This record gives sequence, structure tokens and C-alpha cells, in this order.
Amino acid sequence: MSDALRIAGREFRSRLIVGTGKYRSFQETASALEASGAEMVTVAVRRVNLTDSSKESLLDYIDRDRYFILPNTAGCYTADEAIRAARLAREVGLSNWVKVEVIGDEKTLFPDNFELLRATEILVGEGFVVLPYTNDDLVTARRLIDAGAAAVMPLGAPIGSGMGIQNAANLRILRERITEVPLIVDAGVGTASDAAVAMELGADAVLMNTGIAAAQDPVLMAEAMQHAILAGHQAWLAGRMPKKLYATASSPVEGVVR
Repeated sequence: MSDALRIAGREFRSRLIVGTGKYRSFQETASALEASGAEMVTVAVRRVNLTDSSKESLLDYIDRDRYFILPNTAGCYTADEAIRAARLAREVGLSNWVKVEVIGDEKTLFPDNFELLRATEILVGEGFVVLPYTNDDLVTARRLIDAGAAAVMPLGAPIGSGMGIQNAANLRILRERITEVPLIVDAGVGTASDAAVAMELGADAVLMNTGIAAAQDPVLMAEAMQHAILAGHQAWLAGRMPKKLYATASSPVEGVVR
């Protein structure tokens, strides 16, 4: 566990966090979760049956002894909506952790950072461990940390777009300037190479849903993402060679008989 992901005093061996929406069936969700090797999974509070035990629920397919459930406030457009969703998740016994999403634009699903900050301040004050989904902006990230966020979760690209990391420079800046809490890339990953790039840029973890769920074979893609996260993290730790314009011989030229 020496290289574990640490969030709010809790340790995770896996640096892949997986969402549970958009799968073809609950059974496929469970199979993909297992293949991913993830230990933390997100559940949309507003889109899952939390109260009617007579009806089938996604939660029936998530082993609570095996996976740590991170409720999220997907679908909320105001701070008040997100706060109510977080409180409901805690009241029904899901968790006092919450991934806070407050959407500001319906087409792009970009976050409303003003409402996000307000929700974070209030929920932290109520004892929640808050992981806010935000844009890749350093100033907003710092304000969220000052408000008590346990991590910051900048987007790599719009939610569900699958476009991969669109602004590597901003993520590099965030990595350099944010050291006190984990930096978790959230949204936009479409395939394994996108996940590897995020980790090679220094992300502490990656959260994804559509990149796995919308694949032709979600279970195989989940396994690929697990390998990509590990490879990207190891490459970051190893330190890549410098880029150069011209070639350098792989074998030394000293002592070569001409």
C-alpha cells in the first residue's frame, strides 16, 4: 500500500474509479466492475432506486464488502439540488462521501462553478467528504480546496464525449500547483490510451463511465482501462525521457571502428 491512492485518510490500491450508468444490464455492470479492478464506484443518487426494496436496484449488484460506493449528484443544476441529493444518500446509509456535480449548461454539461463552490462549502460544513467535479481551472480548484474539498476532479473533456484529454497544459499546471489533495481526472476518457495519458500527466486517479459502458465489449474495455491506469502511473513515476528534435544513437559511438 506504499503507493496507494489516499483520499481523506482512506487508502485504495486501484487508481481507477468507475461509474455505474449506461450499461445494458445490471449484470453487465457487475461484470465490468469486476474486470476493472476498481475499488471505488460511483452511483447517481437521483437515478437509482434507494427506497423501494420491492424493486430491483443497481445496488443489488454491487458488493458493499468489495466496493466503496461514492454517491454522486449527477443531474443536479443548483447547489440546493446537489445538497439534497447528498443528504439523501447519507440518510439511506450509502456514504458520507459524495462526488458533487452541479451542471451549468445542459448541452455541454460543463459545471456551474459558483454553485459548485457553494455546495462544497455547505456539505463540508455538514461533515461530508466532498469530491467536486469541476473544469480544468486552477483558480476554481484552489477555491474548492480552500472550501474543504477532499480532492479536485477536473474534466478531461465534456462528459460522455470520449474525446480524451483536450487540454494537457492545464492538467500539467494543476498537477504542479495542487499537491495537498488528490487530482482525479473525471470525464472525457474514450479508450485506454486516454486513461494512460491522464496518468502520465500526473493525475492521481481517473474516473470514467461512458468510456467503458459504451464500448462494444464493456467488460474487455474495463480490463484494458485497468492496465492503462497502471501503465500510465508507472510511466509518470519512472519519468519519461526528454523530447529532442534530432536523433540520438541508441548505442554509444565511442570506440566504434570506422
